Amino acid sequence: MQPIAVEPKVIERLKHLLGDAGWSQDPDRLAPKLVEWRERWSGSTPLLVLPKTTEEVAGIVAICAETGTPLTPQGGNTGLVGGQIPEGEVLLSLDRMNKILDIDTFDDAIVVQAGATLAAVHEAALSAQRRFPLSLASEGSCTVGGNISTNAGGTAVLRFGNMRDLVLGIEAVLPNGRIWDGLKRLRKDNTGPDLKHFLIGAEGTLGVVTAASLKLFPVPASRAVAIAGVESPEATLKLLARARQEAGGGLEAFEMISALGMELVVRHIPNSRQPLETPHPWSVLIEIASEADGVAEATMERLLTAAFEEGLIGDAAVAQTETQAKAFWALRENQSAGQKAEGPAWKHDISVPVSAIPEFLDRASEAMRAYCPGVRIPAFGHVGDGNLHYDLLAPDGGDIAEHMRRREEAASIVNGVVVSLGGSISAEHGIGVMKVAEALLYKPEAEVAALRAVRASLDPKRIMNPRVLY
Repeated sequence: MQPIAVEPKVIERLKHLLGDAGWSQDPDRLAPKLVEWRERWSGSTPLLVLPKTTEEVAGIVAICAETGTPLTPQGGNTGLVGGQIPEGEVLLSLDRMNKILDIDTFDDAIVVQAGATLAAVHEAALSAQRRFPLSLASEGSCTVGGNISTNAGGTAVLRFGNMRDLVLGIEAVLPNGRIWDGLKRLRKDNTGPDLKHFLIGAEGTLGVVTAASLKLFPVPASRAVAIAGVESPEATLKLLARARQEAGGGLEAFEMISALGMELVVRHIPNSRQPLETPHPWSVLIEIASEADGVAEATMERLLTAAFEEGLIGDAAVAQTETQAKAFWALRENQSAGQKAEGPAWKHDISVPVSAIPEFLDRASEAMRAYCPGVRIPAFGHVGDGNLHYDLLAPDGGDIAEHMRRREEAASIVNGVVVSLGGSISAEHGIGVMKVAEALLYKPEAEVAALRAVRASLDPKRIMNPRVLY
């Protein structure tokens, strides 16, 4: 696709609307916003717009709607499916709209502008003795607007759900430039379809989220983090069942990491080390939390003791300090970074029913080893909610360029296994520009038609992030 050409008079109108501080064409300012962090996608834009208020966002969108000028919204540029990289569109960033607007500990709600980073929300919540539980490796860079637009998941979905489950209300600018003030703090509102749910996960196609009201939770009084070594995905699921039995709703995270994934982090990420004396085929990171003192630690001890007695685990290490807990989590959060030094990978962000995880891994891995002998599979993911990051690295010493040329055919094989098990080809990264063609192969026609009708009714000129989704 050829880059889109934006008319000079539109650019001048946008500059006039925003003033000198509200836009940039400086190549140095634009450069980091035009390349995805893995350098898989790079793009271009004639103008970066940097509004300071919701009214300025509305003005930008109104000009674009009137003139049919396409617009790409971008959060922290941490997306992994290319939806945030413009290809000639005007690039909209809410970097200057990053304030914490309000915290209410009675309603357990925090109201923030969409450009606030997830880390800033965590910090603000903790200052009020509360917690916002969405947890992502990119929390220092990703923004609330991006988290909402992609329905971010992360490591605490098992207990708290995706971003969709954590949003009480949204303020947004719709594709016609009108402002929708939906910043409610209501836990119940049964007055019909909820517009915020159209915007959550829409990847910027149905409007620009400018602010949000988010749920807060109590800060745990006790927390326990452990890594256990297991022999197989089947044993991992039995351990998950035992963890649910012991911890109930206190089980916050249950993450599975392959031996290769662990090895690559230790090899390439400074200050990383194997957590267990003897490596196992799989490692499971478990986190339990409680609002009562000492409960999480006692629960973890019961769980690991029972798991040893039942032969579910071969070894385990429990973090004794917060520093150790962070080190354990770093092994999980650096999985993608550990792979990066090995070259590009065939990436798959899939979900299947939790019970089908072992079958998926068996079938997909058998197929991939037949398709590409020597392929390396550093799979990892959120076992508790069925979301796996099934990545495939080229064989040692293999031709990287040839490996990447075969990605689409490999994806077709993997996705075929996923769909046959009742799964999804995108669990938390979204569709973006990367998976549009693939998604259309598997989405029911009636669903695609309905989604397209919604989009066309709100954005008849298709100016909002025009290359993503359906």
